[in-house]
Amino acid sequence: MDTQPLKIMYLNPVADNEAVDAIFAAMARDHKLPGTEVHVTALPKARYGFSHIEFRTYEALVTRGIMRAVRTAAREGFDALAIGCFYDTALHDAREISGEMIVTAPCIASCEIAASLANRFGIIVGRRKWVHQMQATVHGYGHAERLAGFYDVGLGVDDFQKDHAEANRRLLAAGRKAVEEGGAEALILGCTMEIGFYREIGRELGVPVIDPSTAALKRAEYAALLKRRCGWVPSRKGSCEAPSEAELAAFDAFPDDEPVFGSRTVIPAT
Repeated sequence: MDTQPLKIMYLNPVADNEAVDAIFAAMARDHKLPGTEVHVTALPKARYGFSHIEFRTYEALVTRGIMRAVRTAAREGFDALAIGCFYDTALHDAREISGEMIVTAPCIASCEIAASLANRFGIIVGRRKWVHQMQATVHGYGHAERLAGFYDVGLGVDDFQKDHAEANRRLLAAGRKAVEEGGAEALILGCTMEIGFYREIGRELGVPVIDPSTAALKRAEYAALLKRRCGWVPSRKGSCEAPSEAELAAFDAFPDDEPVFGSRTVIPAT
């Protein structure tokens, strides 16, 4: 059996921020398995100065950075990578060039876990703006019949860390509505920056509440374990076919002209 630590990257697809990096590093430290090494990374602030990607415009602009990060992580020998945005930004694009590295993201990971815990789940989101795109994504993953609905709390991504008491109050109220009126049997928090609120809400409402950052990390870790132990590596056939290395080189698709990561925090295997 391979005794080398699993290597997982959690990529926050916005500019590096010391306080935010610390939040995700603490999450990884609390939840990873002892034999897993986690690298929490973010994009370089000089080029990707966004603190959130709530808008499709920002998503389009950071996609290049995500692709460069995925390409680099695969070459560094990571077993799996999680793209840390509930929009699952560039997930399918990233998978195409990830080689034998597995790529996942918060929405797909959370839905898979919720579907294993309950028949119907609700998703608590920050703003109504997000629902149209997220609903299409959830339906595309095949969970339309399981989705009890989306419940917004009127907070943007950056707002969740400004007043924890108020954020928790709004999340709890939305969760209660999802359970009591929508018939949700499990809840998903639809933003990676809602991290830290799920335990109290779950205790209060008596249903499993899934934190998407933790779900993405653990799903990446589990997939990496299966790859190591069962030989299940990503397909590169059919719709999963990757562009050839020769063509990528001819197009100079990934030039080495700028930093790939703005920050990197390593949580070692223990």
